[in-house]
Amino acid sequence: MKDQRRQRSKRATAEDVARHLGVSQSTISRAFTPAASVSDDMRRKVIEAAAQLGYQPNVIARSLITRRTNMVAIVIGNLVDPFYTTLLDTLMQHLRAAGKQTLLLSPGPGEHVDAVLPALLQYQVDGIIITSATLSSEMAQICAQRETPVVLLNRYVPGVDIQAVSCDNVLGGRQIAEHLVALGHQRFAFVAGQPDSSTSLDRQQGFVSTLAQLGFPSCAIEQGGEYSYEAGRTAAQRLLQREPPHAVFFASDIMAFGGMDAFREAGMEVPGDISVAGFNDVPAATWPAYSLTTIRHPLETMAQVVLRRLGLVPKEEPSCVGSTTLIRGELVIRSSTGPRRTPDKDSVQLVA
Repeated sequence: MKDQRRQRSKRATAEDVARHLGVSQSTISRAFTPAASVSDDMRRKVIEAAAQLGYQPNVIARSLITRRTNMVAIVIGNLVDPFYTTLLDTLMQHLRAAGKQTLLLSPGPGEHVDAVLPALLQYQVDGIIITSATLSSEMAQICAQRETPVVLLNRYVPGVDIQAVSCDNVLGGRQIAEHLVALGHQRFAFVAGQPDSSTSLDRQQGFVSTLAQLGFPSCAIEQGGEYSYEAGRTAAQRLLQREPPHAVFFASDIMAFGGMDAFREAGMEVPGDISVAGFNDVPAATWPAYSLTTIRHPLETMAQVVLRRLGLVPKEEPSCVGSTTLIRGELVIRSSTGPRRTPDKDSVQLVA
């Protein structure tokens, strides 16, 4: 009886499963490795036999042998902006399809990504994706020197030899500027996001430089400070304390929502009295309350390029180190932008 209890308490091994099925141990290993070369029928038999015998693969032990964990870390610093939750969902779907699990890391309030990366680099992950967080050039250099591949998503660090994949934010700003000028607007404003964010800086550059090329060298710049509803709302209120613009480009959709509500609270119609555009095309941009003109990120393409950069997509040659891939976004025109209404002579003119 004691021997039977000892036998039952003994943990089954891959060798036990292989002996039970009359196959090699490598077949058992492949059956538990996502995307490995093994037939669906054999994979099913192995899983059923493992369940019967009580075998469970030891992922940690396997990683010590193979030096791979099938795990990719995602560092995300902004879970307030709905764009990043959408981006995260797209990334995780592509990683699962490639047989990878995800380790999600988010710096705490007021905590810089530099403070958490050293601990993360101690994990034996197969790759690191950094998005919605500002990375210092010093930490980017450390990441670039690691054997673990690191990809910056939707941002880059100028002058640093590290891989990056991003929507073409300069081009997006240019597309918004051309659209607003074509509607006949003459006074413009840009509401920026974080001052050290490459995404906000590039969108501002594309917008302001294109306006200048089209004959409008003056553009009001208002610092929002962060990508949030409240930041956009308070920035719009500050704009209204000056001569109101005809059209405003917010660095993100969530900021544009706050701005639109602030303009409406002040008695302005959107559009009509003022046009508003954003960037990202989050789900709420389609809501009738906002119907926001914006730039749609090519999320599927961006995720595919990130996996190639990490070397996770089979039969793809690794991309060269240090290069930045810029992918064109799509201008989505909705009803938050339109021709400016000409005020009646007897009406109170909000806009000169």
